[in-house]
Amino acid sequence: MSEDKILAQVNGEVITQEDINMVIKNANPQQAQQLHTEQGRQRLLNELINQKLFYLDALEQGLEESKEFKESLQRVRNNLLSQFAIKNLLEKVAVDDNEIEEFYNQNKDRFKKPESVQASHILVKEEKKAEEILNQLKEGLAFAEAVKKYSTCPSKARGGDLGDFTRGKMVPEFEQAAFAMEEGEVSNEPVKTQFGYHIIKVTAKNEAASSPLEEVKAQVEQQLVSMKQNKLYQDKTEELKEKYTVTINE
Repeated sequence: MSEDKILAQVNGEVITQEDINMVIKNANPQQAQQLHTEQGRQRLLNELINQKLFYLDALEQGLEESKEFKESLQRVRNNLLSQFAIKNLLEKVAVDDNEIEEFYNQNKDRFKKPESVQASHILVKEEKKAEEILNQLKEGLAFAEAVKKYSTCPSKARGGDLGDFTRGKMVPEFEQAAFAMEEGEVSNEPVKTQFGYHIIKVTAKNEAASSPLEEVKAQVEQQLVSMKQNKLYQDKTEELKEKYTVTINE
């Protein structure tokens, strides 16, 4: 669809597809999703028509010549111009690979991977059943077979695997037990949580460590740009305070 397609006219004032697109582009994600539907676009078109009607009525009343309107317009203009000046200043900031690497090397503690555990589990509703399964495991039943045979958790489709998780991601009872275990260990008793009784097997443990630069390069760049922009903003503000008179009334 052509971006400049005329969708409606109000007394010669046109509303185009681009007008619709611009409103959707500037809307928050939830509103934009609603406006992307055919019904949403029609509501938006009707609202733009209403705005054109009020615009024409305002012109006919001569409201653009009113003192209040001119004062409001000046405030909007002043704010828009100052925001444009700030944007124009800050968008000049850039960082190169050498700066990124240097900042990363000097601040590795900021980019640490926290301690994590990978675990699988068998979940059942009754403690007695969990104890029976533990006994079968001790007698030689493979953990994967026990998961397939007994677990009520959807993770049974993945052999009970819950993936890799850090502290704060699981319910406290489960987390406490998993982080206290060694790699390859199976819990020696059922772990009770709000979901039932778990038999946990820790399949991997990862100590806290610095993330490699390749993994966090974008994060380092964003942080470095933000810091440089903030400094540039502060320096420019101080420069302008020297140039222009600032008076604060108590």
